[in-house]
Amino acid sequence: MTPESVKALFDLHGCTAMVTGASRGIGQALATGLAAAGADLIVTARSRDSLQAVSSSIESLGRRSHAYALDVSNGESIENFFSTLEADGLSANVLVNNAGIEQVCPSEDVDEQLWDSISNTNLKGAFFVAQRFARALLAVQKPGSIINMGSLTSAVGVPGATAYTSSKSGVLGMTRALSTEWSGRGIRVNAMGPGYFRTALTEQFYQDDQWQEAMLSKIPMQRFGNLDDLVGLGVFLAGNASAYVSGQIFYVDGGYLAAI
Repeated sequence: MTPESVKALFDLHGCTAMVTGASRGIGQALATGLAAAGADLIVTARSRDSLQAVSSSIESLGRRSHAYALDVSNGESIENFFSTLEADGLSANVLVNNAGIEQVCPSEDVDEQLWDSISNTNLKGAFFVAQRFARALLAVQKPGSIINMGSLTSAVGVPGATAYTSSKSGVLGMTRALSTEWSGRGIRVNAMGPGYFRTALTEQFYQDDQWQEAMLSKIPMQRFGNLDDLVGLGVFLAGNASAYVSGQIFYVDGGYLAAI
């Protein structure tokens, strides 16, 4: 291969990526990272107003940003979102299925409302967004890439996070199952498994100095993740560099899982 052909593997010009939960944290970092690699973006969050910052960042990179409200836990919201996209003449060939929620709670105190809230967003919502995204590509026989958002809890249990752990274990199973169905029809399905990253979703943990010390002692790299640590993997999975990769989860954890 030539240097030019290798660079082309990571060039996302001509791609349009859809990122759910893009208003902050991992979703925002991946959206701007994909834009820096050349992709145009369709970004979503429960509030369209909350997407102004990420849209501005994308546009400052010379790429297009289209912002929409989407509650992935609500089937009607998903259908309305995709119908609006079609009416606007927009489509995507990359999906980053990132929207998610977490709430720490002792397992004996988990109620049905909490379980459903987490599962409906992290697992059920992710499936139906992926389904609607894939239907559009399959209808016109175009290839695409789905990047689901797993977690360290796709592989290990975490005390006080049974509902979340169950949903993220389900994301891994869903990723593998969808890969077996859609890869042969041009849609690759993979997952990312972030380790310990400080975001609004996880800030509750970082308020505890003892917890931080305990976690750092388990991470061989001896640091928590920076959001930019996820961007390279996102670009890899979105583009042609991963053309023969499907049904996998990639943990970005500073060596945590390898050390336990």
